[in-house]
This record gives sequence, structure tokens and C-alpha cells, in this order.
Amino acid sequence: MYLKRVDGPRQVTLPDGTVLSRADLPSPDTRRWVASRKAIVVKAVIYGLITQKEAQERYALSEEEFSLWRSAIESHGENALKVTAIQKYRQL
Repeated sequence: MYLKRVDGPRQVTLPDGTVLSRADLPSPDTRRWVASRKAIVVKAVIYGLITQKEAQERYALSEEEFSLWRSAIESHGENALKVTAIQKYRQL
């Protein structure tokens, strides 16, 4: 069995004890971004599984879009990423 060479760790342990691996990341051709997929990408960056630059390139995200996801999670949790809750958590 051969493993593809990657920079950085193959998996990280989150503070709640769960393990997040590169296999858990959404596919690079993801078009439908639900809150759970956004949260996985942000957690992967925060805990060092991938870099922010790598996430932006892999998922064709702008720096602004990614920073909005990250600030929403840090301020209000994963629920703030739901499209139906955007107005509830929007910063004025």
C-alpha cells in the first residue's frame, strides 16, 4: 500500500477527542456548501491539518469568504454558517 506524500500531518486530534483526517475533508470539486462542510474546512485550518492558503486554493475560496466562515464559527459556532441563520448572526 502506498500513501500519497503530503505536507503536514495526515490527521489531527481535536479538543473534543475526535480525529480529523484529510479523508474527512470535502471533495475539491464541492459546489454545495452546507454548514457542516464549511465547519470541517475551518477546523482543519484552525487545528493545523491544512493551511489557509491550501484551503483557499483547493476549494477556490477568496480570503474574505474564508475569513467570514472562520469569524462566524469563532463568534457563534457552527450554526452561524447555516444559510437560513445568516441574518440572525450578521454583524452590522
